[in-house]
Amino acid sequence: MQASFSGTEQSVSFDRRELGVILSLYGRMVAAGEWRDYGISCLRNSAVFSVFRRTAEHPLYRIEKHPALRHKQGMYAVIGMDGHILKRGHDLAQVLKVLDRKLLRIVEG
Repeated sequence: MQASFSGTEQSVSFDRRELGVILSLYGRMVAAGEWRDYGISCLRNSAVFSVFRRTAEHPLYRIEKHPALRHKQGMYAVIGMDGHILKRGHDLAQVLKVLDRKLLRIVEG
């Protein structure tokens, strides 16, 4: 049996404010020479912003939005290349601070 996607089914996406917060971090990391490309996936249960060092590789980080978890541990998560959750929470800006710390180390070092 083949699964189909009908136009009535909704997918999860990032809103304008969320994309502004993510793209602000992305711009700083591109300026630091750490990130080079990104991809956005809007799926049925989640939205994913993937960050790449080079286009043809696995993402360095995935910033994920899972609305079903908003009343539990938080709907935002940053996941590393190895699949481990680096930070999860209810506030996107706070969750992304785990990646801002990596930018500070790049500038200092």
